[in-house]
Amino acid sequence: MHFFYQPDLSGEFIYLDEDESKHAIRVLRMTIGEQVEIVDGKGIRAVAEVTKDHPKRCELRIVSRKTEESPRNYYLHIAVAPTKNIERIEWFVEKAVEIGIDEISFLDCEHSERTVVKMERMEKVAVAAMKQSQQSRVPVIHAMKPFAEFVAESKSDVRLIAHCEEGAKNPVQKAIAGIKSILVLIGPEGDFSNEEIKLAVERGFVPTSLGETRLRTETAALYTVMAAAIVTA
Repeated sequence: MHFFYQPDLSGEFIYLDEDESKHAIRVLRMTIGEQVEIVDGKGIRAVAEVTKDHPKRCELRIVSRKTEESPRNYYLHIAVAPTKNIERIEWFVEKAVEIGIDEISFLDCEHSERTVVKMERMEKVAVAAMKQSQQSRVPVIHAMKPFAEFVAESKSDVRLIAHCEEGAKNPVQKAIAGIKSILVLIGPEGDFSNEEIKLAVERGFVPTSLGETRLRTETAALYTVMAAAIVTA
C-alpha cells in the first residue's frame, strides 16, 4: 500500500497537496477506488480510498484511522548548531528521523558559521524521512535561537552539553540510561565557547562525553541519537 502524508486527518474527506497528488496520480497512476496509507505526522495513521483522481487535488475518503503511541519509551531533544555546509545538517535530520527523535532545535552560538536555517526545507527533509521509514510521527523542529536564550528556557529530566574542553564528563550512554526526557546540546564546528559552557553548567547542564575521538557536528548529533536508541531499548 502506498504511503502519504497529510497534516490534517480530522475529516471524512481529505485532499493531498499538489506535489503528493501529482505523485499519486501521475507517477503511481492511482485511480478511483485504490487505497493508500496516510499519516499526519502527529501519530495518526489512516487507510483512505481515492475518490477523485485529480493530479493537482487528489481527494481521499478515510476508511479507518488509529492513533499510535510513540514507539520509544523516552523523549529525545537534540539542540545543535547547524554546520556551514547545510547538506550535512540535512543529513543529520534525515537520519535522526529514521532512527527516532522527538524534537530538534537549532542554536546560534558564538562560533557558529551559519546563522540562518530555512525551516521549510528542514521540515520537508524530516517529512520525507518519516515517509521513507513509514512512521506516523515527525519531530518538532524549532527555528534558530541564541544559545543563551535557549539554555535559559530549556526543560528536561536530564540536560547535557557535549563539548571538547578538558574536565570531568559523564559518558553519554551512562548519563541517559533510564532517563525518560533527554536534552543534549551539540556545538558548532568550532565547539562551544568557554563562556557558553560555563553558562550551560550554571543552568543545570551536565558535561558529557561522546567518546575519545573528535566528531563532526552532525556526526556527534547522530551519535547521540543512536546512543539513546541503544541504551534505552
